[in-house]
Amino acid sequence: MVERATVPLPRPLPSDPYDRRLALTATGLLHVFNDSGVLGAADVHVARRLGRLAGESDEAVLLAAAVAVRAVRAGSVCVDLSGVSELAPELPWPAAEAWVGAVATSSLVAQGVLELEGTDLYLHRYWQEEGQVVEDLLDRDAATAPQLDADALDGSLAAYFDDGSQDQRDAAELACRRWTSVITGGPGTGKTTTIARLLGVLLSVEGNHVRVALAAPTGKAAARMTEALRQATDAPGFPGRDPGADAGAWERRNLIRGLEASTVHRLLGWRFDSSTRFSHDRANPLPYDVVVVDETSMVSLTLMARLLEAMRPQARLVMVGDAHQLASVEAGAVLGDLVRGWSGHGPVRVLSRVHRFGRNIAELAEAINGGDGDGVVAILGEGREPAAQGDGTISRVEPGSLDGLLADQARELWEAGRAGEAERAWNTFERHRLLCAHRDGPHGVGWWNRHVERLLMDGLGQDWLEEWYPGRPFIVNANDRGLRLWNGDTGVAMLPAAEVAPGGPRMVGVLGTGGAATRLLPTTRLSDVSTAHAMTVHRSQGSQFDEVTVLLPEPDSRILTRELFYTAVTRARSVVRVVGSDDAVRAAVERRARRATGLARRLAPTEPAMDAEVNDH
Repeated sequence: MVERATVPLPRPLPSDPYDRRLALTATGLLHVFNDSGVLGAADVHVARRLGRLAGESDEAVLLAAAVAVRAVRAGSVCVDLSGVSELAPELPWPAAEAWVGAVATSSLVAQGVLELEGTDLYLHRYWQEEGQVVEDLLDRDAATAPQLDADALDGSLAAYFDDGSQDQRDAAELACRRWTSVITGGPGTGKTTTIARLLGVLLSVEGNHVRVALAAPTGKAAARMTEALRQATDAPGFPGRDPGADAGAWERRNLIRGLEASTVHRLLGWRFDSSTRFSHDRANPLPYDVVVVDETSMVSLTLMARLLEAMRPQARLVMVGDAHQLASVEAGAVLGDLVRGWSGHGPVRVLSRVHRFGRNIAELAEAINGGDGDGVVAILGEGREPAAQGDGTISRVEPGSLDGLLADQARELWEAGRAGEAERAWNTFERHRLLCAHRDGPHGVGWWNRHVERLLMDGLGQDWLEEWYPGRPFIVNANDRGLRLWNGDTGVAMLPAAEVAPGGPRMVGVLGTGGAATRLLPTTRLSDVSTAHAMTVHRSQGSQFDEVTVLLPEPDSRILTRELFYTAVTRARSVVRVVGSDDAVRAAVERRARRATGLARRLAPTEPAMDAEVNDH
């Protein structure tokens, strides 16, 4: 049996017969389950289309197909037909044994549209991709290990890990000795430091000719990876940093500093004729000796399948990330599955020692991750002030108290934008971020972005704001390869700093990473963007801010989960503010987001199945 998903109860659809969530021509079971809110219109339409193509009319089989589509839409890879009735026990679900039997003998299974393993039903594509990922990982793990000079490796590890960080050294040694490795840990445990020093070890042992690629799921995460690696090479004690360092160490450090991370999609190479295939595949593998992927928790099953098939068998793949964060918005929970499936006997190392993260914030994150609802409520109720430099501050605040903070930041952004001060605008934007669980509604990004703009208008004594007003923060919603803009990139609109020629841009957007503004683009070229005074927790992944305010929705929100709360809190470097009732906090901590997958079980078939993390969003 695969890991079962804990799925929130559906909400009944409104009585409006023209509501877009209703499949108006659905009949029988599909109509009943759509009308109740269990199935969306898309689930019904896809199931009926598949039935017509395969010549299948059994309404129980079509219901199974619709439920499988729904599962993928919610982030799961499959659905357990014996337990799915927990979604809404009051509905007329087919008897499990008879239902599984009907599906097993259906034309949808016979023609390979659906795949049934026991009581677990897959859409063929995801069954195939999961099987391919397992096969590729096991083949890589079974291959002859990299041949290294033991003495040279020991010497290089001693040189690059001479500060007593044994867990980091162990992780680096594992990555050197295996073709595939996973390095996971919470914020501040030194994942980036480990990667920077690991690369130094590999270059030292195997030579500077080693070809290295860095990648992350989003443009924002890739930019942050590049910046963080350079910061790691600037840290005291990094070989080659200090005056008088030997020439070899100095050259290796410069090689690492010269690496630029890309998105995984860019790494694999875009194809204009396909949205799921890339120019690099088994027939045209990636030309690298080492590929390091950061923020692997955000990698979907499909993207992992494409990455693995593009890897040369004798090339190292190092996957890095925090397995407790939100999973990909698409189907799968790959990093969590790898950690569970390989934990204790495979190429996984967990970094647990916190090096550079606020002690108070780390304590809050640990309580959230441990499911201690009362403990989290107590920490937020008491608040935390830093006892030593870098400890971090934690507080619980009321929604009304945010107006001053948000208005001040918006006004400072406006002033910097009016003055054309790019660095000031960027640093002001990166100083604080309001994170929401929802996109819509009173707890959503849309409402709060409008609220902040109203506060700004009140402060300026204006009745309206133009679309591109000075200081407008924005987030890019779609990739634009021509402009080198990537989904998740952020920026601030501003007036040009100096006089420009007639016909030049009236307003420009400053984009950057971390603490630096990197480039300007005319706002007329920024088409698919949204205002970003507030942003969703999902879109904040791969980013860090000095201060974070987390706005929790009502306790019964279907996306309020431990993983979402943990991800939001760990975006902050120094200050965390939480807005939400005790009930909302407890609900967030105690409700796990889960996805049904078979990856962990297939990687460790002799071990008991465990629940896979997920974001049912």
